[in-house]
Amino acid sequence: MTKKNPGPEIISQEHALAAAILADLPYVVSQESKPKKDKVKKTKPPRDAAPIETAPIEPTAASHTQPSINLEKEHTADAISPEADSATESSPAITAMETSESSQEQDGLTFRSLLLPDDICSALEASGYRTPTDIQAATIPAMLQGRDVLGQAQTGTGKTAAFALPLLANIDVEIPETQVLVLTPTRELANQVSESFLKYGQHLRGLRVAPIYGGAPYVNQINALKRGAHVVVGTPGRIMDHMREARLRIESLKTMVLDEADEMLRMGFVDDVQWILDQCPSDKQIALFSATMPEPIRQIANKHLKSPTVVRISSKQQTADNIQQRFLVVEPSMKLEALTRIIEAEEFDGMIIFVKTKMATVEVADYLREHGYAAAALNGDIAQNQRERTVEQLKEGVFNILVATDVAARGLDVQRITHVINYDLPSDSEAYVHRIGRTGRAGRKGHAIVFVSPKQRGFLREIDRAAGDSIEPMSLPTAKDINSARVEKFKEKLATASAGQSNPELFATLEKLVSQTVADKELDPMRIIAGLAVMMHGDRPFFIHELPERLLNRRSRNDRPERSDRFDRSDRFDRSDRGERDSRRESRRDRPSMVSDGDHGPRETFRVEVGRVHGVKPGNLVGAIVNEIGLEPNQIGHIRIQHDYSTVDLPSGMSRDVFKVIGRAWVLGRQLRISKLSDHPDFSQRSNFEGNPKGNYPRRPRPEGASYKDKRPKDRRR
Repeated sequence: MTKKNPGPEIISQEHALAAAILADLPYVVSQESKPKKDKVKKTKPPRDAAPIETAPIEPTAASHTQPSINLEKEHTADAISPEADSATESSPAITAMETSESSQEQDGLTFRSLLLPDDICSALEASGYRTPTDIQAATIPAMLQGRDVLGQAQTGTGKTAAFALPLLANIDVEIPETQVLVLTPTRELANQVSESFLKYGQHLRGLRVAPIYGGAPYVNQINALKRGAHVVVGTPGRIMDHMREARLRIESLKTMVLDEADEMLRMGFVDDVQWILDQCPSDKQIALFSATMPEPIRQIANKHLKSPTVVRISSKQQTADNIQQRFLVVEPSMKLEALTRIIEAEEFDGMIIFVKTKMATVEVADYLREHGYAAAALNGDIAQNQRERTVEQLKEGVFNILVATDVAARGLDVQRITHVINYDLPSDSEAYVHRIGRTGRAGRKGHAIVFVSPKQRGFLREIDRAAGDSIEPMSLPTAKDINSARVEKFKEKLATASAGQSNPELFATLEKLVSQTVADKELDPMRIIAGLAVMMHGDRPFFIHELPERLLNRRSRNDRPERSDRFDRSDRFDRSDRGERDSRRESRRDRPSMVSDGDHGPRETFRVEVGRVHGVKPGNLVGAIVNEIGLEPNQIGHIRIQHDYSTVDLPSGMSRDVFKVIGRAWVLGRQLRISKLSDHPDFSQRSNFEGNPKGNYPRRPRPEGASYKDKRPKDRRR
């Protein structure tokens, strides 16, 4: 019996749908297609943004040559005064802007009204920038006058342009000498700042900008300095190296900028920064920018800055207005499951997931790719050119999810980042502020989510304080929510594809092919459509199942207490129901391993030729090693400061090239010249046994058959 023809109209619709799925199939399976890059519209600062405070830092008791900055001498009218210079005739608008955030739009404040040159304003307008941000409006006039500036603002507020624009205006491109020196804590930020100078100065013919940082070939940097770089942007260690070898000459230096000074302090670069400041001309202009203002940074400002204009933007209002911050309490073993649910439930353009270790970046990125998400890893083990290519691909939309460590992501400026996921908690609240600064750029709305285990609520309390009590609880999306969203997305995707508008020619060809297949094989068109949909979706299950109740933490649901007692220490788990110790240990062994468990493998002990007599501290060594080879700080083991040398435990199996890079690094005026401790003739094998600290040798065995009362034989080595 012949199969009844279902009719031309029904066949046409079904065949069209099958053709649409087939036309879209290669792109879905390979995941190599680039989504259309959304043009980011430059938006003006919000009217209700945080007000600027022009107040000085508090004087310190440290001795210094310059007078300390005090509140009486430094105020708004004195910082940017109409009488200070004839070039500031439009300063009434500036002064009004400083006292009222919303006056920028009302008074029509633009970059041209800040008296920037036409070449620079044209470059800004071509990039879509017309209205200065708060810190730019307060900083640019002061720096054009040649005044020192102390800026306290979070990342993402436009501080790079705040110092780059006036410095470009003051550069004489006819003089092939270094006139601007910018110090940054990491090579990523050095690259970003260099690109900004080139972007804003694209119409300044002959402008040369040289990024100088560790981990990059010396020859390219030497050639750039020989050609006469007007602007040098780099990390302290490599800058010191070139200065000592007289490759970087600073006789004509006009301005020095310290960008993210608090981060340089955290990485142990303060002594290096002090040395560089002391070598520079005494009449130089200095601009110091920092998200926070710890005491060592205050001391640097008091010593080196001369009557600076102080610009402060409230970090509390910045994070509250621009970034929605949430936290999720989740058991460590369920973090990957929670991550995939959030990725599927949240509508995002670009996302950065922060983890602690390099190994975790690879493992989380691989896990996401296996589950159908376009993700990439970024860590210090990746070659510099590959890291730069990865960042460019993120900007272009080749992939949407970046899994990165703090050091590797430092200086990232990708406006399409809408979400930051703190998969692992940061080391401190300052690191958290820097992390979430990757989103909410250029006035766009940002989202930050923090994963915390039940035992980490105390540390979350500190982060919440730094964020201005703005981190709200969130619930883990349920399986029902995820499945409903998947069904709607599937229907929408089929409806869009069946229109055949993305590739009409391919659609028509495949529609005919499907019709011929149905006629020749006498197949059910609906089964063909379902089969093509399976090919498109892959072997992954379409619906997910709900998590077991024991894995859902009570505080991640809707029955949480009010904020006042959210972090109460008395609200800890009851110890009475913990069960027997043996059973708990057994169940702990059965738990799945964490992606970021902090296991960095075996370590070796190395010797570096700088010690206590040279004034070295562990932070100096950590900063130099982290910056030169991109190693994570928590991958560095014990550091022992000796009289004229130090030892440091590093991951074993490092290549010869890595040794050369570390060995060429400078700390406190000395080259590290790293070597294996075991290669030195006076090396004594260390022992884990603590009962023999005097000679640091392993304990001598007793003679066979001796009791514990018998003495051990003497060690003839002593």
